[in-house]
Amino acid sequence: MDLQQVTLLGLGEAGSAMAHDLLAADVQVRAYDPDPARQVDGVTSARDEADAVTDSQIVFSVNWSRVSLDVARRVRPALHPGQIYAELNTSSPDKKKAVAEVLGPGALVADVALMSSVPGKGIRTPMLVSGPGAERFAELLRPLNGPVTVLNGPVGLAASRKLARSVFFKGLAAAVGEALEAAGRMGPEAEEALRADIAQTLKEADERTVDRLQEGSRLHAVRREEEMAAAAEMLRAQGLDPLMAEATRAWLARLAGGEEPTAP
Repeated sequence: MDLQQVTLLGLGEAGSAMAHDLLAADVQVRAYDPDPARQVDGVTSARDEADAVTDSQIVFSVNWSRVSLDVARRVRPALHPGQIYAELNTSSPDKKKAVAEVLGPGALVADVALMSSVPGKGIRTPMLVSGPGAERFAELLRPLNGPVTVLNGPVGLAASRKLARSVFFKGLAAAVGEALEAAGRMGPEAEEALRADIAQTLKEADERTVDRLQEGSRLHAVRREEEMAAAAEMLRAQGLDPLMAEATRAWLARLAGGEEPTAP
């Protein structure tokens, strides 16, 4: 069966982008958002979450992690067998499991991890999905050119993969931001030089870069810890709080002490 009707619980930036794409693919869309100002032309507005899920093949929960459990509790009485509950919120694996527990053992929950920003991609945003509803979710989305990768595992697995990746991407952004802020205190020329250096480094990175970063950190942890302590001292002298520099120094100190900086 093709995808004919979906529910969007949330019409924020991500939900609205998905709604437009689904409507363009001739999929009927019902939605509920607690903010009545959030409307999308062509989308049928519902009275509440329970009303929104009527007759939908997939229920997309795309609001906020902090409300995901409450939303699941309100929706549960209205769900019927065979409906897929796609939990798209960026939550911890344990939070995703808690949502599944709220919905009950028979629910077709799909733990969906959005692997890039939704604006500009909409329903074509790359997704990882796990849980009992994963296969059916992928079957319904792929005809719409949705790049869905199914992980053979329980609810929480897709979330764990995304968040591990987030440590890198968001950490990289924070490190770049702190470095450029420090360089900016030295003047425009220093900031532009560092910006160009960072850009060139990223341009030259390849599949061997990860191994070099890991091995170099292990081999030179003691020296690099001292280097980051000096960097943190410099940032403080500039009036900056060295959040990333201190975190890096602590990570290197753990390596220097012989403890692997990874979770078991």
